[in-house]
Amino acid sequence: MRKPLLAPDPLLRLQASITARDDRLLGWLYDHGVLTTDQIGAALFPSVDFAQRRLRRLTVLCATDRFRPNRAYGGSYPYHYVLDQLGYDHVHAQRGLGRPRRDQARRRKQSLTARPDLPHLLGGNQFFIDLAAHARTHPDTALDRWQPASAFHEPGVFYRRGGNPQMMVHGPSGLPRPDGAGVWTEHGRSVPFFLEYDTGRERLDILTEKIAKYERLVCLSNWAWPVLFHLPSARREANLHHRVAGINLKTVIATTTTTELRAALDASPADQVWQRADSSGRHRLIDLPYTDTDHDDEFPTHAVSDQEGRTA
Repeated sequence: MRKPLLAPDPLLRLQASITARDDRLLGWLYDHGVLTTDQIGAALFPSVDFAQRRLRRLTVLCATDRFRPNRAYGGSYPYHYVLDQLGYDHVHAQRGLGRPRRDQARRRKQSLTARPDLPHLLGGNQFFIDLAAHARTHPDTALDRWQPASAFHEPGVFYRRGGNPQMMVHGPSGLPRPDGAGVWTEHGRSVPFFLEYDTGRERLDILTEKIAKYERLVCLSNWAWPVLFHLPSARREANLHHRVAGINLKTVIATTTTTELRAALDASPADQVWQRADSSGRHRLIDLPYTDTDHDDEFPTHAVSDQEGRTA
């Protein structure tokens, strides 16, 4: 009698089924924590049905896991996808990292499902998803980089070789902690930027304090990226511009847009929706000015958050 064949290793079975699009998705979940079915479908797939079929397959292979929060007034939200343990194993292997902790997926799922600011995280991720969806349907455009907020939590992340040593001693309270950063490219031109995603729950003076921190960053460095404030309403945008008018902005390129405006125009963040604090009219993302000759070579690195205040 022949001996029965051993069951294939789950990681090898996953790697035999993975595609380049799956690699991108698993990398996003590794870096940014959680994405919904609709977000994944818009950014990576021709339809939500196609995305659902592929996500079910990745869940069966134990690369991803999912949860579905309940709505406060009944019903539930769409499925929220996170990495499962085999997903961590695959991403670590692809990036040449050491083996992840055996309980890394469990610990991070607990952190993500329990965090009170999950809507804020999903909203910030939605901004970059909208850019990725725009790039999927528009040739010669690309979201070349997407960095999470965790990339900017450690002291000294903004320091560059030969820069001002004071940037090494300024902690997170002295320099900005953006909700994300990226590089957007159109027809060969690239624009690096910081994102501040606002849900309307913070006081306006907190937003102006954030602008002051970006001003401090520019003064300590020799580079200045546009700071994109994504606000919920036109009223809040007008109030913020009124506050900023009383500040002597020397170098910060502060720009705003609103959820209301984008919904009315059915516009992506790449479109002509950005209003600068120092000029009138709306601008396209690619047309925003910046100062940085090394943005393709210098960018903060980060560790993936395991729990609040810890790293895995």
